[in-house]
Amino acid sequence: MNQPPSGAAGDRPARLTVGVVGAGRVGPALAAALALAGHRPVAASGVSDASRRRAEALLPGVPLVEPAEVLARADLVLLTVPDDALPGLTAGLAETGAVRPGQLLAHASGRYGTAVLGPATRAGALPLALHPVMTFTGTPVDVQRLAGCSFGVTAPEELRLAAEALVIEMGGEPEWVAEEARPLYHAALALGANHLVTLVAQAMELLRTAGVGAPDRMLGPLLGAALDNALRSGDAALTGPVARGDAGTVAAHITELRRHSPQAVAGYLAMARTTADRALAGGLLRPELAEDLLEVLSDGDTR
Repeated sequence: MNQPPSGAAGDRPARLTVGVVGAGRVGPALAAALALAGHRPVAASGVSDASRRRAEALLPGVPLVEPAEVLARADLVLLTVPDDALPGLTAGLAETGAVRPGQLLAHASGRYGTAVLGPATRAGALPLALHPVMTFTGTPVDVQRLAGCSFGVTAPEELRLAAEALVIEMGGEPEWVAEEARPLYHAALALGANHLVTLVAQAMELLRTAGVGAPDRMLGPLLGAALDNALRSGDAALTGPVARGDAGTVAAHITELRRHSPQAVAGYLAMARTTADRALAGGLLRPELAEDLLEVLSDGDTR
């Protein structure tokens, strides 16, 4: 196979044949981005009808084969299966002799570094962890969204330049994440992105209940400004009744949520407490106001 770059030659990887094991939302998009950089997708595997449709849309003409055959055809293999399936897949491929010495194996899991690829590494594979910090739709728009996208990169030191070069070729920005820091790194991303979706969806439901006809249009400018302010200023961007210590307003919120959306109360209380703690620590919330506020939040648990 073409050897991965190292040293001074590592500014641009050699052209590689690329395979995808797990044609979910992520793998085909990454392979399509690599194709734009001159690499050649040659095989993919996918079980569901949706996976097959995604592969056909993003990797037209690329045959769908069994995972072992993907490894047989490709220099660089993207293992883009769910996190919980990755250890078993890696072990199975190594045990069946599908892994070839010198073959680049890259997964896109945020949770794991390269240790999860241990069985394949012992069989001679070159392990990479390339996690795109982006949500994926499974459509061609994902390839465009990779431009400027950060990737959490973990790799052995001798493969670091190769890993970073591949990320840059996909249009991304490599960010080095130590092996032991991967779970914390992934938890931070889940807290920020996955929970944000839940909060926004819940807020839209409550606005509809309140009679707002276009909650998305109402929330868009507000949430856009809040996100921009938070990214620029952190806790200093906090506003609203909790940061101000308006205990009466918070109590009214809890009452209305209990009446119209009881399932939203626990999340509201948890986020309000966290917001109060951060506002108090940052000097935004006056201690004398925090006492009444925290009492209201404590009472909210017992009603």
